[in-house]
Amino acid sequence: MSHIQRASSAHAEQLAALLHAAFREFEALYTPAGFLATTPSADEITRRLADGPTWIAADGSTIVGTVSAVDRGGEVYIRSMAVLPAARGRRVAMELLAVVHAYAGTVGARRLTLNTTPFLSAAIRLYERAGFRRVASTLDLGGTPLITMVKELETFDATVSPHNSGDL
Repeated sequence: MSHIQRASSAHAEQLAALLHAAFREFEALYTPAGFLATTPSADEITRRLADGPTWIAADGSTIVGTVSAVDRGGEVYIRSMAVLPAARGRRVAMELLAVVHAYAGTVGARRLTLNTTPFLSAAIRLYERAGFRRVASTLDLGGTPLITMVKELETFDATVSPHNSGDL
């Protein structure tokens, strides 16, 4: 199990390196613009920190995974989810998704959304196991096609219960 914590601008260089390492094996499947957007520079990562929280998963002193969340009012968009190849299969991605899920609850989001590429089949399977479903999308990332996935979140309404619903 990895240690999850909030990232700061001090982590930007490490995050840029992690994103590049995580997606390097797929680089030939992206357009150059799509790969550049998927593997942002440390400066771009620092700018993105203002959009919402970013978390890192660390194994000792090594950052092995990351995920960012952007609150879009009722929806939390998951951005820049990545796990180093050597750390895949160790539930790091599920731990990161759990942190985003918890964050979504704190901001009152009703759903999680993300975009991924059709060739990241292992990631798509992971998202489906986590309750995401594919929705129709014509989006692309610099010419690289994207799949949009959504997970509806259950909300708890304390005003509705068998004791005060008015049906008794």
